[in-house]
Amino acid sequence: MKSLFDWDQAGEIAFECEPGTITEGKLEILRAMGITRLSLGIENFDQHILEINGRAHGEREIERSYQFARSIGFPQINVDLIAGMVGETEQNWRECVRRTLDLAPDSVTIYQMEVPYNTTIFKEMRIVGAQSAPVAGWSQKRRWVDFAFNELERAGYTVASAYTAVKDPARTRFLYRDLLWSGADMIGLGVASFSHVNGTHFQNEHDFEPYIETLTRGELPIFRAFTPNAEERMIREFVLQMKLGSVQASYFESKFGVDVIERFATHIASLREQGFLSVEDRTLRLSRDGLLQVDRLLHGFFLTQHQLRAAS
Repeated sequence: MKSLFDWDQAGEIAFECEPGTITEGKLEILRAMGITRLSLGIENFDQHILEINGRAHGEREIERSYQFARSIGFPQINVDLIAGMVGETEQNWRECVRRTLDLAPDSVTIYQMEVPYNTTIFKEMRIVGAQSAPVAGWSQKRRWVDFAFNELERAGYTVASAYTAVKDPARTRFLYRDLLWSGADMIGLGVASFSHVNGTHFQNEHDFEPYIETLTRGELPIFRAFTPNAEERMIREFVLQMKLGSVQASYFESKFGVDVIERFATHIASLREQGFLSVEDRTLRLSRDGLLQVDRLLHGFFLTQHQLRAAS
């Protein structure tokens, strides 16, 4: 299918959507625009769980949107799941994994449910004075993700990061993630969007009216910006690439002139003792147990002042 835009040189053009916000007409337009990677935020297949978690789609819309997207030839289709949503049960999670395998998407991304302070669930917790979110604990969520990864591997998928399994690693790549996690530039368009350009991170105006007013004046709608130093850039790339499950020390020696095995020797030794990490042939490799909780393990690689912020 010929694209409506001259994007022939683009390696990947990705689009994320919820089944309930997409129609067949919209999918046809996206395909005609040249979208190569469609990510469907299914999250869960159970109607009740979708409702109590405030999702914008129901169970019936999942199959319809997925099958139509497949029929019009998107090169890659990713399915998002969330382990441990409000109301999640062992039986339901296993059913979600089974139905995902029935769809046979090119990749599956699984997030562990979190409740940030600005979500509806958190606000409801404050109203009733609850101290903990009504979701599964971290050990349970990790166990559910581990089950999903094991089932996906049995079906021929390869676990490619702490969050993603792909059917065919040689064909199915997530270029946006891989390039961004290696320091590539990214321009974010829209209210509150984040960008990373030439080493500087900046965020657009986070309210609609100031965003539009700034654009109308012909100015960049930048709300705040930060330029990390060379060490901070190195650490940023290192912790992001750790989420892939393995890190090549040679990459950081070539790009930053830093021996990360020596630089992070203390924390690496601690992770090795706990069975989360191994080091062989200058490659750091997380165990499955380490990969499932990698976000928790990364704080030890931060600068001291950033470790304090992460802990708080």
